[in-house]
Amino acid sequence: MSTSIGHIALIVRDPARTAELLAGVLGAQVTAKQSDDEGHLQTFAKFGGVWFVLQQGEGPQCRNGDHIGFEVSRDELRVYADKLNTFDVEHFMAREDTALYFMDYDNHVFELDAGGSMDDAFGTLLA
Repeated sequence: MSTSIGHIALIVRDPARTAELLAGVLGAQVTAKQSDDEGHLQTFAKFGGVWFVLQQGEGPQCRNGDHIGFEVSRDELRVYADKLNTFDVEHFMAREDTALYFMDYDNHVFELDAGGSMDDAFGTLLA
């Protein structure tokens, strides 16, 4: 039985640029750049215990509501918002300033959530 996410792969036009965004805003560790078996450039980054494989290609043409969410504290939320102001990406606060959404350069959406954990909200439903 699987107990955790192994990685999240995102198709992006410029893996190095997206890795720079994740490192600059989230503090992600960017570790390796290489080509896959088909010659597409890949960059690997890790944040919040999750590996991101950023593979070169055409990303999604539009946003559809899919997003990747991370739990953060309210203090961290403000720090991330300040960092996002230095990057040319769309971002906004939501849910009474307890969530910060930002988009990368390829229509992938990230949520930084300081409104409480999913386990706190729904954990009793799993019992």
